[in-house]
Parts: sequence; C-alpha cells; structure tokens
Amino acid sequence: MSFDLTINSKRRYEKFIERVSKSKLVWGLTNEKGWCVCESNEYEDTDVMPFWSDEAYARQCAIEGWSNYHPTPIPLEEFMNSWLYGMNEDGLLVGVNWNAKLIGLEIEPAELFSEIERKIS
Repeated sequence: MSFDLTINSKRRYEKFIERVSKSKLVWGLTNEKGWCVCESNEYEDTDVMPFWSDEAYARQCAIEGWSNYHPTPIPLEEFMNSWLYGMNEDGLLVGVNWNAKLIGLEIEPAELFSEIERKIS
C-alpha cells in the first residue's frame, strides 16, 4: 500500500472510532445470504468483514460485485460484545471504513474493541 493510502486509511479508522462512539451504531453490508465477508487485501488465507461508521460510507461500497448488498446497522454494544468476540474466535479481521475502492485498514477485532472502549470510557 502506498504511503498516501496508508495515511488516508488511518484517518478513516480514527473517524470510525470517533463516529461510532458518538452514534452508538456500526454499519455492515448484508444481502439475502448474510453479511459481507471478503478476502484480505493484505494477508493470504484471511477473511475480512468490513464495517463503516456511517450508512453513506457503507452504501458507497455496495457497488459492482457488492451491488446486491445493502447497509444494515448494528448497535455498538452488540458489535463490541458479540460481533468482535465472534470474529476474533473465527480468525477474521475487521475492515474499517473502507473507501469505494475497498481499500482501508484491516485490524484485529480485539484491537478495535480496545480502541472503542478507550474512546467511550
């Protein structure tokens, strides 16, 4: 990843922490088969579940191969206590506020949990 993309991904990650801490909502993409999961851009044999801080950000990624998905909210408390725990158990990474080109940070669920917890406490 280029330096510029890394900086922008980090900024979008910080915005994610800030926004979900205030709104108490996290946005994912779903279709009739379930939640969106994709291959990691960074790690071989690793899957990522992308999430966004705002419905509009999620919607801008529901294009092309993901056009059959629609933004779906998850209460922050459920996301932290159920989703992140389950993703950690399943060895999934969290994609955070990816852009429309599906580029962004991929982070360990436990690390994201700690960051959000720090922000809201």
